[in-house]
Amino acid sequence: MEKRIDEPGDSEHLELAWELKERIRREENVLKQRKGFFRNAYRRATTHLYFEDDELAGFASVRRDGYILFLAVAPEFRGRGYGERLVADVAENHRTVTCHARTTNENAIEFYRHLGFDVDRHIHNYYEDGGDAYYLKLGEGGLTEKLSNLIRR
Repeated sequence: MEKRIDEPGDSEHLELAWELKERIRREENVLKQRKGFFRNAYRRATTHLYFEDDELAGFASVRRDGYILFLAVAPEFRGRGYGERLVADVAENHRTVTCHARTTNENAIEFYRHLGFDVDRHIHNYYEDGGDAYYLKLGEGGLTEKLSNLIRR
């Protein structure tokens, strides 16, 4: 496993991230952002990427305020801790960690709750296609606290 980072303004891995996001969109009908939006947001964000044998396993793009714009793990790499590592990378560098998830994306909601995220609010018609979203926030006692305890050891 190899970790790489694209800092704001660096788009070295943008096309690989786009291809993974699009594959997940086609297979699971989530991550529906258009390429222009994705490209612009990616270039303004810090993106944490994990690779296995030069294959992109997953990535998370995060704004300066700790808001996760995109989080994607390739289906063949799920269940190996990549999603948790990516969120931990974000939490390690931000006081608060937030994101949106489609209310219909049960896998994402279950994943975020497992890590200690709480639903802060329900937003109707959040997505361009009229879909609803939950605004999620990493709560007290969630991953942030677990990371702090590990760092103190």
